[in-house]
Amino acid sequence: MEAAALEVRGLTRSYGARKAVDALDLTVQAGDVYGFLGPNGAGKTTAMRCILGLIPYDAGEIAMFGESDPVERRRGVGAVVETPAFHGWMSGLDNLKQAAWYAGLSGKTADTEIARVLDRVGLSDRRDDRTRGYSLGMKQRLGVARALLGKPRMLFLDEPTNGLDPAGMKEVRDLVRSLAIHDRITVFVSSHLLAEVQAICNRVAILQHGKLRAEGAVDALLAAGGDPIYALRAEDPEALRAALALADDIRVLTDEDAAIRVQTARKPAALNAWLHDQGVSLAGLATETRSLEDVFMEAVQ
Repeated sequence: MEAAALEVRGLTRSYGARKAVDALDLTVQAGDVYGFLGPNGAGKTTAMRCILGLIPYDAGEIAMFGESDPVERRRGVGAVVETPAFHGWMSGLDNLKQAAWYAGLSGKTADTEIARVLDRVGLSDRRDDRTRGYSLGMKQRLGVARALLGKPRMLFLDEPTNGLDPAGMKEVRDLVRSLAIHDRITVFVSSHLLAEVQAICNRVAILQHGKLRAEGAVDALLAAGGDPIYALRAEDPEALRAALALADDIRVLTDEDAAIRVQTARKPAALNAWLHDQGVSLAGLATETRSLEDVFMEAVQ
């Protein structure tokens, strides 16, 4: 049986009395696009830094493709941790030449590999431009290119779409999908953007205060929701909020200007009739599909 791409058992890292990562267990299978979810401050970046050997950890075991030796397990691994930095006065090509030299690549081997990764991330036509003129999305793609030098088996991406506009987010999202499907690279994506993760990942873990709250296949987590979810719009939103607060069997998932999303076993007609009895007139009631945001809110409550 093929070894898991990543196995983490009991990983713990503290800063003083605060546990940033608390007895974390993860399993990433080869070929996964694995989403590592949690709000800012949940411990995602700290856990990734421990896994990659960038910072020490207090306890736990880590293995990549069956290798537990701290040096050996990092072979065949590429990473973009936080916002990638480059020498702005140098071109994208020269930045990659420097990275290739650090990686032990030289001569024609380096030239071929650099050309490959630039083409892979769609930056061949901007290779000679100074990186100070790159957009944030281009810098993210150049960071991925740098991480792809040497043809890694597994790629770690920390908040790869953070700060990008919708077009930049789509570029990175499409690139991640393509790397997994066409290059057969196992991808570990840390993010707090749940919709982005749902769009590209087949398995996820949810972290809160350094603890694992849920882990599994996205389809299975979405299917395990139980009661239906409804989006409610009312002529008087405050009256709707007050009525919902009275019902123990109706759980408010999200409360936004456009609609209040609730989960309940009640049928739509029964829910509408009950709200009418409470003096609430609905302007809209729609059944909604369960989202990763719903899974996340259940896991962290």
